[in-house]
Amino acid sequence: MSPRLKVLLILGHPRKESLCGALADAFAAGAREAGVELRRLDLGELQFNPDVVAGSPRNQPLEPAIREALELLAWAEHLVFVFPTWWGTMPALLKGFLDRVLMPGFAFEEHDEGGGWDKLLTGKSAHLLTTMDTPTWVYRWIYKAPGLRSLALATLGFCGIAPVRTSIFGVVKDSDAPARARWLQAARAHGLRLREGVLTKGERRRKALASWTAALRLQFHPMAWGAYGIGAAGAVHATGRFDAAAFWLGWLSLFFLEVVTVFTNDYFDLESDRRNRNFGPFTGGSRVLVDGRISLARMRLGIATAMGGFLAAFLALAAILPASSLVALVVLAVLAIGYTTPPLKLCWRGLGELDVALTHSTALILCGFLFQGGRWDASFPLLASVPLFFAVLPAIILSGIPDYAADHAAGKRSLAVVAGPRAAIRIAQAAALLAAMTALLWQYRGVAEASFAGIAVLVVPHAALLAWLLERYLRNPRPARRIDGLMALSLLYIVWFVAVPLFRLA
Repeated sequence: MSPRLKVLLILGHPRKESLCGALADAFAAGAREAGVELRRLDLGELQFNPDVVAGSPRNQPLEPAIREALELLAWAEHLVFVFPTWWGTMPALLKGFLDRVLMPGFAFEEHDEGGGWDKLLTGKSAHLLTTMDTPTWVYRWIYKAPGLRSLALATLGFCGIAPVRTSIFGVVKDSDAPARARWLQAARAHGLRLREGVLTKGERRRKALASWTAALRLQFHPMAWGAYGIGAAGAVHATGRFDAAAFWLGWLSLFFLEVVTVFTNDYFDLESDRRNRNFGPFTGGSRVLVDGRISLARMRLGIATAMGGFLAAFLALAAILPASSLVALVVLAVLAIGYTTPPLKLCWRGLGELDVALTHSTALILCGFLFQGGRWDASFPLLASVPLFFAVLPAIILSGIPDYAADHAAGKRSLAVVAGPRAAIRIAQAAALLAAMTALLWQYRGVAEASFAGIAVLVVPHAALLAWLLERYLRNPRPARRIDGLMALSLLYIVWFVAVPLFRLA
């Protein structure tokens, strides 16, 4: 038997004997009939100071009513606010209550440096039921629903409460008894609907899809596909033949292998990710395990499913390719999965950056080349991968800078932890310049089927800009904890080393 949903109903109208009070009663009746565990706070009956008179609400003495409210807010899984909309927003009583209870350390926690904050009320949802005299269409489309938007997004959403539903009852001043009866019935229906949980079946499916999409980290896949394409195009350029079945089965195997890799990264890096306060779109993992959007059990199932997909694609490849062509894929799989997965755990042993650079350059290019009938003794895969190897290093090295404190605390030995952040950034600078110099040399010597022709005009200024910005970052007496801009620039740098060879070979 599943546990009952814990619901906290908050009446934000100063008067209990009001339409809002009746709506709260109706919602409560429906919720109790639905079988949820419901508790209620009528703010008009609480004794507390609605003004924050201390420097921070966390430093203000807590009245018994506020202590009880904090306990109930921590207990609840679903919050229901019933209040009138006055002057476009909530009553002063409700605003003062939120000012007091949604305090730092309870509802959110701001980071001391680098900006950002932790949402401490994630996993909770809310429903706002409000009455108003303004016509609904005017409130929503002319005024842009200021009170509901600010409460849902800037207040509850800021603290991690989502989703937040809204229901409007009005126009109150022009309503008659039948209209109010319909509103009460609607409020009761909202409470009764909790029998199926907060989310509808469609919403649950969309939420699950969004969570798994986030876990896939699709933003990193195209670079791997591009490197694979370079190898395939190089072989086709040399042999004049294209094996579509081998190409797409190879692509499918690499897709599933990448999925296994990012899933295992989230699973085995969970301790470090939980400690990470400087995560961003490119660092700190996908956060789906940290935020509870996907359970550990479901992630294990996801890893097993992706591994099954990889093995199926691998066996299909084995049926049409010689065994010697699959050796590179086996080595790639060991290195990719071993990035965070025991017993190798390469990124925990100081080898993570080299592993990523090697797998996302030489190994992928070699797979594409061999799957299209290329020879092991050909020079193209190695030569084409050297500039890309150096180009990948800055991004993966820099990803360890915002993660430094969490990795160090968790015992993960990234290059930033082993050598220190400043030395790691210096190595990233050197790698970026080496990538440009190698590409420039390859261009003028016509190396790797002249696949780097014209690349210098793109990579030389980009490398110079990246090196200069990293130097400026190092000279900042208080460098930012998050480096999203530098990460984006370093990832864009890789694009040239993939796009230009693909264009030339095509």
